[in-house]
Amino acid sequence: MIKDTLKKKKNLRIIIVIIIALALFGFGYVSGQANTNSLFAKDGKVDSQLLNIVKQTLDNKFVFWKASSTMPTDADLEYGMIKGYVESYKDPYTVFFPPKEAKSFTDEVKGSFGGVGMQVGKKDSRLIVIAPLKDSPAMKAGIKTGDMIAYVDSKDVSALSVEEVVVLIRGEIGTTVEIGVYHKDETRLSKIKIKRDVIKIPTVDTELRGGAYVIHLYNFSENSSELFRQALLKFLDSKNNNLLIDLRGNPGGYLESAVDIASYFVPSGKMIVSEKQGKNEEEINHRSRGLATFNGYNVGVLIDGGSASASEILAGALKDNKIAKVFGEKSFGKGSVQELMNFTDGSAIKVTIAKWYTPNGISISENGIIPDVEIKQATSTIETTKNINTKLEDTVDKQLDKAIVELLKGH
Repeated sequence: MIKDTLKKKKNLRIIIVIIIALALFGFGYVSGQANTNSLFAKDGKVDSQLLNIVKQTLDNKFVFWKASSTMPTDADLEYGMIKGYVESYKDPYTVFFPPKEAKSFTDEVKGSFGGVGMQVGKKDSRLIVIAPLKDSPAMKAGIKTGDMIAYVDSKDVSALSVEEVVVLIRGEIGTTVEIGVYHKDETRLSKIKIKRDVIKIPTVDTELRGGAYVIHLYNFSENSSELFRQALLKFLDSKNNNLLIDLRGNPGGYLESAVDIASYFVPSGKMIVSEKQGKNEEEINHRSRGLATFNGYNVGVLIDGGSASASEILAGALKDNKIAKVFGEKSFGKGSVQELMNFTDGSAIKVTIAKWYTPNGISISENGIIPDVEIKQATSTIETTKNINTKLEDTVDKQLDKAIVELLKGH
């Protein structure tokens, strides 16, 4: 019985996959010349005459244009050089974190932090909002999926990394931050003030809507698989045959959670996602564990530009295995695996170690997930009434309602 299978408990092997991208820096300069050697000696060790010349030039000639400025510490110089070295790989997901940024990143992974509640990433060399979190201060203030961030508290962020922007946005609970954004398809700058708060990342909501049972999955955290299992039990109790999984604005998370959730639908042994690791692209295939098989049910998945990483794995697995039709808009396109290494001084590095492909061999990073039925909506932010007691099914969400109509056509 499906229901009996869903009631079994499982242990999770944790692989952290977080969506955070890295911006590149731009420079203004006066041209000069110097004779230099390569940064690397023949044995591969760093031996840079250029670096020594630059250091001597700064030590002898640099003066501050601002009286309040202070000289960088030895640690600042070291972290700056390391960040520049890592950035030269030009991978938006391979990032070095100095101690302060490393702590901010760790807080976000844990799922509870102070801030405004939005996922920030990089797309086409621009800093954008991947998605505001459900019921967050950012969503309530008008931040939308696809917003391009121009400034934070009057500070231009175009040359900053995502991690540096996150540090600017976060602050003491109860204080206000002003974020300047360009909404999708708009040329007018919107100035949005948001009051900071403790952010709790939601995981699952369910509702019976328009003849379908809808599971809204907001992230793939450590406990997402268990919460999704409980939502499936409610779906079975509802006696409804139409299931829509809403992954809009879901930035991803734990690979293991995505594999577990897909295993409720994909037959045992079938491919869920293929992972190519390391320099030699060693292939590791993640297959269904056959936790349950929803034969006879009409299943759909709803995605948008804020659906990324583990969301794309789940949507791609159900689409390629012909378990579900995918509705909505093209997904974000984040199909790589990062490993996080922590250092004793509090700094850390996140390194891309693998790439993901759907069961049909489609590169998630290069192509994203293309919906079977396109349903456009400028934002995954839904409209609600002012009533604090408003239920999910009472909200105005035209994209969701259109997806339900398309789902019911296939029943």
